[in-house]
Order: sequence, then C-alpha cells, then structure tokens
Amino acid sequence: MQKEVKMITKKIIVDQSYYNDKVKRLGEVIRAGGLVAFPTETVYGLGGNALDKEAAKKIYMAKGRPSDNPLIVHVADISEVSTYVKRILPLEKRLMEAFWPGPLTIVFPKKDIVPMATSGGLRTIAIRCPAHEAARALIRAAGVPIAGPSANISTKPSPTTADAVLHDMDGRIEFVIDGGDSLIGLESTVIAVENGKIIIYRPGGITRDMLEAFAPTELDTAITAEQEHPKAPGMKYRHYAPKADLSIVEGAEEKAPGMKYRHYAPSAPLTVYAGNIEAVESEILSFANKGKGKFGFFVSQETAEKIPAGNIIFVWGRRGNKKELAHNLFQGLLFFNNHPVDHIIGEGTDGGGIGMAIMNRLTKASGTHIINMN
Repeated sequence: MQKEVKMITKKIIVDQSYYNDKVKRLGEVIRAGGLVAFPTETVYGLGGNALDKEAAKKIYMAKGRPSDNPLIVHVADISEVSTYVKRILPLEKRLMEAFWPGPLTIVFPKKDIVPMATSGGLRTIAIRCPAHEAARALIRAAGVPIAGPSANISTKPSPTTADAVLHDMDGRIEFVIDGGDSLIGLESTVIAVENGKIIIYRPGGITRDMLEAFAPTELDTAITAEQEHPKAPGMKYRHYAPKADLSIVEGAEEKAPGMKYRHYAPSAPLTVYAGNIEAVESEILSFANKGKGKFGFFVSQETAEKIPAGNIIFVWGRRGNKKELAHNLFQGLLFFNNHPVDHIIGEGTDGGGIGMAIMNRLTKASGTHIINMN
C-alpha cells in the first residue's frame, strides 16, 4: 500500500515591492488551479482561480465550508469588474470609486464566465478590490480574479496573520504569503444596491454612516434559513467560533443585530452583555471573583486593570478606540484556543461606526447569547 504523503504548506515572505519573482510564481499556482493564502487589509484570504469551478471546490474542501456559501471574488482594479458582471449601476460605480481599493464588497448579477461553484449556486457575485498591495500583485500575476474567503477552517476565527493561517491551513493548501498583520482585522462590508438604496448584508470597515452619504442605507444581516441560499457571504452558517462559549459584556445601550447561528466560535462558550459600563464592569468582576481558571476575560484595558491577578485575560484594546478593538478581535478569539477555559466573558462596544461590525462578529461568535445590562 502506498503511503499517503501529507501536503506541506510553505510560508512565502514577500518584500515591499510585491512585484518580485515569488509573487509571479504564486500567480502561476493560482492560474493552474492551486490555492494560495494571501494578506489583505481586512483578514487573510484563501485564494483560488475564481473562474475555475474545480479551484472553487478545493477552497470549500480546504475550509470545510458548505458549498452554498458564496465566495468573495477579488479583482485588482475597477476596470476588471465589467468582465464578470451583467451590469454596473451608477450608484455602484460611485461606491467603487469612493471606497476601492478597500474593505467594501458589492453584490452584482454575474455573467456565466463565473461558475456557479464560485457563487455558491447564486446568479449573483460578490466582488471587492483589496487595498493590500501584495493581494493586488497576486491577482495581476495570476491574470484571473481570485476567489478568496477568509483563510481559516469554516466557523473558526478569521486569521489576521500568516501564522494564524498556518494554524488552520497547514497541510491543506500549498502556500501562504506573509504580508504582515492585517490592518483592519475584520472582514469587508458586504452590500447590494436595490431600488436606489444600499443594503448592508455584513457590516465592516466601511460603516453605515459612510454609506449614508451616498444613498439611503438599510441593514439586512438576518441569517438565511437552512433550506435557503444566503444572499451574500456569511449570512447562513456558524462563524468565528472559539472552542469555548463566549459571553460579551457590551458597554452600550443598543443591542447588536440578532443572528440565528453561531459563527467565529472561540474555544469556550461566549455570552454577550449590553448596558451601561458601570453595570458591565460589575458583572465582569463578579465572574472574575468566582474562580480563577474557570473563566476567561475578553475585555478592554480599563476593565482588565480591575480584574484580580491570576485570571486568564485578553486585553483587546482601549474602550474608546474601536479601530484597535476591531484589529484585535479575532486575535482575542484565537487566544482562548491556546488558553483553555470553561467560559469566556467579554466586554463589547457600542454600535456606532465600526462598532456595528464588531458587535456583529461578537454576536455571531456568541450564538446570539446577549444579556442587556441597564
């Protein structure tokens, strides 16, 4: 019997020019149907040829991702979009010109050149142009658009470093490009334009306020029922889940949008609390005094300073610095994979600006376990 040979994933460090021979060779890997994980300003993507249905199948297999969950397609320039979509509305063009390259994904009706395997069986396609130079260099080197969901096992926290990619993908893909830490740390905002309105399917770095400047904007993050196709990536299945349940204490009165399924799961159970910060801190400290080692704490710098020594704590940023919180969110969920606890108690933020995207991810990670503290 022939011994099975396990694939070895190679980490490729690219220099700042991003147009070197290494990237050119990795473009050839993509064009030939192989998989390459690559950096973007949001999170690391798991890249394959978006025009190759077999490459799309490889992506689903590597991630353990259901095949009806659409893949986001990455292009290097706005001019490429018309090749793959049936029409571009004036409002969509204005949004691309304003926010690309950047963390905005737009859902368009697709042309047949994009296989149904890439679109998750939908007649629409989600497209974005990433801001990371290494990502766009890889797309240009490949000569094809790159389908690139987050480079993690499906339902687990999205990776923001090459080493985090290797944690999930080592042996499943051929290469990962190390382009440093992701700047934003949350996946892109996913939208569609309908009847002159902007519909947000997944909040992200491009906030509702930013979109409102262009057209009336509505939020539609409802998880699709099991028997239905999701309207956009990330609207059906569990995401971001650490190994333990997670409880988040949110320091704002506004509740995060409800979600049906748990996503991005950390390594222990997660619950989400909302309310004024005094009540939030009191609740967290009550858990901190119940037994060291039983609970893990996913909290701000201000709250961490009040938790007794000896507890397992991940400080995910200063309370008012939402960019810092967003950047560290997935790193915090992954932290508890390496620091086992029975339950994770977290502190959220308010829903203004990118806070909407932060709480969207934490709500999914907790399986909608949100407790409002007023």
